[in-house]
Amino acid sequence: MSLLTHMLACLFGIGSWVAINGMWVELPLIVPEIPEGWYLPSYLTVIIQLANIGPLFITLMHRFRPGVLDERPVIYTIVVLGILATFLLAFLWKHTLFVGTAEHSVALLSLSFLLSVVDCTSSVTFLPFMMRLQPQYLTTYFVGEGLSGLIPALVALIQGVGVVQCKNATITTNLSMVNYTGATSNELQAHYQPANFSVQVFFLFLSSMMAVCLSAFVMLNYLPAVAQEHKCEKYLDDAKHEETADVSLSLQNRPAEQTPMLEHPEDQANKPHSTFGKGTYNRAEVVFIFVVLAWVNALTNAVLPSVQSYSCLPYGNQTYHLATAMAAVANPVACFIAMFFPIRSLMMMGVLTVTGTGFGAYIMGMAAMSPCPLLVYHELGAALMVITWVIFVLTLSYVKVIIGVILRDEGHSALVWCGAVVQLGSMLGAMSMFPLVSVYGLFKSGDPCNTKCPI
Repeated sequence: MSLLTHMLACLFGIGSWVAINGMWVELPLIVPEIPEGWYLPSYLTVIIQLANIGPLFITLMHRFRPGVLDERPVIYTIVVLGILATFLLAFLWKHTLFVGTAEHSVALLSLSFLLSVVDCTSSVTFLPFMMRLQPQYLTTYFVGEGLSGLIPALVALIQGVGVVQCKNATITTNLSMVNYTGATSNELQAHYQPANFSVQVFFLFLSSMMAVCLSAFVMLNYLPAVAQEHKCEKYLDDAKHEETADVSLSLQNRPAEQTPMLEHPEDQANKPHSTFGKGTYNRAEVVFIFVVLAWVNALTNAVLPSVQSYSCLPYGNQTYHLATAMAAVANPVACFIAMFFPIRSLMMMGVLTVTGTGFGAYIMGMAAMSPCPLLVYHELGAALMVITWVIFVLTLSYVKVIIGVILRDEGHSALVWCGAVVQLGSMLGAMSMFPLVSVYGLFKSGDPCNTKCPI
């Protein structure tokens, strides 16, 4: 194994979702400056789902035109597009235009759509490209993908995003209708501290991270020291063979007597039969793997992130930032664990999925009880929330990496479908949470300085 190749694979993985993750952590500074206000997260949710047109096109090309589409030109295109979009955002994010009679941040929303296309399409192009390298580098890629959420979060912490102080404020209330001239009361008012550096600098940082991803990709392709890690000819032959087999799946459904008997009958009977990948898993197991993959990504990419503020902020701003940072750290840690303990048992995968889902249910329950969740005024409540977020992300991130490793062994086509199911799960999760959060308002946020809950 080459340390240089591991570093390049990690840097390449960072570029997969760093742009959109960066957009989310920067929202507290963007929202006060634009006409959409706090409706922007809802708009972003819809925009990201519309951007799944990119993965859909790639998946359909692999399905109906096997061997025609090479992912490398697509990767060059989307990474360069990501560099340009984040660079333009640095200068245009506050610019508005009138659409009809209302003012909207057209530049911000349009460039956010381009970034969403970049990141969503990376799921079905970056993973198949990693087939060109030795298997051990796929786990390193997942480490980089985890860092794509951690790095923007740490930079945002340094920037001072969302740091709030509660200060006394005197409020005068008019009570003339009941023959009072007025009354004054003292209550705390939230004051957000100015950031240590601007939104423009943050977007330029994201643009530089995408440039680093592009440089790593170029070196993975052309650097002589990395060339020995490639297995291009075998990769291309296998990819074309597997994708051609996908188009001919119907031929494999013929009666048994029409299929050439290349093995002894008892060997055929005992061998797991599947038309997916190399046939290692039977149909039920393949369905189980993809259902778990969709479920895990729905929870980690859409369902729980959409209520993170509701679950954490009642325990204090410090709890929210600590949970966000520690959860972001848990993702690459899970990838490191998978690198040394690559358990491939489907039973263990199911156990971990149920465990992570249980911790996710606790988070969802506390979010539903916001602004007065359990143990809201106790340090134990804050500690439990941080620990729950860490275990939730740790277990389900480990499951995602193990599924990626399993599907990598099934070939190029399996990784394409892996990326497609990742996006499908994320889309279904976002579509289910959008009306609950943004339309029906089932989750309530409290005033960080004045919310009173029964003890």
